[in-house]
Amino acid sequence: MLERLVPNVRQLSADDLDIGVRAQAARAHTSSLPDAPQVEATDPRVEEIIRLARIYGGVLLSGPPGTSKSYYAAAAAAVMSGGHPSRVRFVQFHASYQYEDFVLGFSPTETGFTTKPGPFLALVEAACEDADHEYVLVVDELSRADVGRVFGEALTYVERSKREQEFTVANGIEIRVPNNLVILATMNPFDRGVDEVDAAFERRFAKVTMDPDPAALTSMLEANGMDPTLQARLLAWFRSINERARNNPAAAVGHAYFVTASDEESLRDIWNYQLQYLVQRAFRREESTRADVTTRWHHIFDAVGTSNPGTGS
Repeated sequence: MLERLVPNVRQLSADDLDIGVRAQAARAHTSSLPDAPQVEATDPRVEEIIRLARIYGGVLLSGPPGTSKSYYAAAAAAVMSGGHPSRVRFVQFHASYQYEDFVLGFSPTETGFTTKPGPFLALVEAACEDADHEYVLVVDELSRADVGRVFGEALTYVERSKREQEFTVANGIEIRVPNNLVILATMNPFDRGVDEVDAAFERRFAKVTMDPDPAALTSMLEANGMDPTLQARLLAWFRSINERARNNPAAAVGHAYFVTASDEESLRDIWNYQLQYLVQRAFRREESTRADVTTRWHHIFDAVGTSNPGTGS
């Protein structure tokens, strides 16, 4: 209808205008909960990550699941890139991730092979061509891969003191890692590959510890309008299980598990479909401790109503 009234009109979608769902997701965060609130550029944690990234060229965010590592890495990336998705790349490492996936691979053709730049090399080239802007590579789950094998020769040159020095990659071309390229990475300090990550990056990048945070949890619950009594009891349980995590790291419960918590029903869902399995795994050889943690969870509901507190255990 519009085309008939006004010829040669170009129709634009919200994503064409950089305000749609995909654009907002790229700018805001890569949280596992995409409806989580966006982090402000003035957030102290975001400011800390950006400050360190500009000093060291890279920052490792280290902490157990649910401590907002990916969330803050993406928020800092959005600020540093000026909100331009083309200046940010997101990569998730895993056990089979290789140099060919990350730096440079080879693809078959009818006459042989052609090179295929990975996200690292592609962003390096883009940053070299645009020295006036910052480019950010966000690596999720850094400790899940063999980082020495994945980075290859580039591992030496991501260090700030080695930036702008030319080196040769697998196809024989020379590249340099520019100063305007920043790497933000997340890692779980209890992954099996964490020792290799520490050895490779501890003197190259800054490291920020992301712990389960009662203050962050309090802010979430207040924003969600949770009843103060229920909130206080949940916080007591949260502190209790994370105290146990000092001796049993697998028991750590991050505050982000509760980003949707607002009432009894939402808490039961979080327990029945997520937390009870974490508790079972963490205390699989400590039956009495598991029972105590579970009982304490159900006591959260004692002062807030008379309905059944849930069946998960």
